[in-house]
Amino acid sequence: MATVTGDDHARDRAVLAATVFAVLFAQVLLYPGVPTLIEALGATSSVLDAGTWFLGVEFLGFVLFAAVWGALSDALGTRRPLIALGALGGAVGYGLLATLGVSGRVGFATVLLFRFLQGAFTIGAFSLAITMLTDLEGGTGRNMGAAGIAIGGGTALGAPIGGRLYAIDTLAPLWVASACLALVAGLAFAVTDRVPDFNSDADSESEGPLAALAALRRTPVLALPYAFGLIDRLAAGFFAFVGTIYFQTRFGVDAATTGLLLGAFFAPFALLQYPSGILSDRIGRVGPIAAGSGSFGFAVIAVGFAPSILLAGATMALVGVFGALCAPATLALVSDLAAEDERGTAIGGFNIVGSLGFLGGITGGALLTDAAGFGAAFLAVGLAEVAIALGALPFLLRLDVSRVRTFDRG
Repeated sequence: MATVTGDDHARDRAVLAATVFAVLFAQVLLYPGVPTLIEALGATSSVLDAGTWFLGVEFLGFVLFAAVWGALSDALGTRRPLIALGALGGAVGYGLLATLGVSGRVGFATVLLFRFLQGAFTIGAFSLAITMLTDLEGGTGRNMGAAGIAIGGGTALGAPIGGRLYAIDTLAPLWVASACLALVAGLAFAVTDRVPDFNSDADSESEGPLAALAALRRTPVLALPYAFGLIDRLAAGFFAFVGTIYFQTRFGVDAATTGLLLGAFFAPFALLQYPSGILSDRIGRVGPIAAGSGSFGFAVIAVGFAPSILLAGATMALVGVFGALCAPATLALVSDLAAEDERGTAIGGFNIVGSLGFLGGITGGALLTDAAGFGAAFLAVGLAEVAIALGALPFLLRLDVSRVRTFDRG
């Protein structure tokens, strides 16, 4: 067998991070012009209702299939071809939306079905790329930091570039998203599959993907990082939808300035993920998770009460800094706590709760804002972050440190 070098690990880390980037970039490309896009795709109900369905069914695909892909990869002992399959299916899904949806040959209900299938396939590429990063040596925090940079970078660039693509043609973001995922499908085969070599006995051989999902119940301590992931993604979904409306309503800014304000969050969030991941390898997960989440919550509240656009931008940057501190450590903790032969399932479960949190941030944030105003909504989201940090701290401190491989250097 060929010797695996440090260059091989660096190459694989870069390719997997590029895969995560491409999936998020393709997803966020559509967000700036969703009202125009759903109208072109044949929506007949109100923009709010149709837009909620269009965004929601993709996340439904994420929720229902994230752990299925992970369990399947654990059961088969391979991830690389599944990443390629998920990316290819996502590319086809975006392409179908761009062709059949606007042709008038199908109704909006069928468009939503394509959207659901696109989400179900895309989450496979995303979740398994992150799982393959946890399979790499060199420090789980370092590898999750690379994933965090990709997540932040894809999200940060997707919205402004998507907005420009909509100015060219309503369907352009769909075609670019399809091309991005098709490229990912090819890149997947450049990575070495490093699924841990599990000892197989008669029982494990008979264990199928559905049985592998039970790993989420067999390791209840995973509820800790899952809870942090849920609230963190809820805040992200809140900013993606309610935050945009807030900036334009509160300060009267246009879409370009709104993009800059969102970028004030995404830039430090992306750039600081990697060093924060390395920090969690050196000092452990508890400090970055607890301190980052608590400070993140207070920064979210500060954004909602900033008296000027400059202060709003500055507090958005703080949100990004504190988010970057806790995000890679939280995902690394999932890998630390999961059994090696159930790591794919554990990461899939984390993506499930993250998707639920993001969707909750969009829908719940909109409902709360409509009922009580922006101030109450920002206060509720921020206090939720602070509450989870304070409430979970005693449980984090009691973790069995022998199970948490915080100093794994490969």
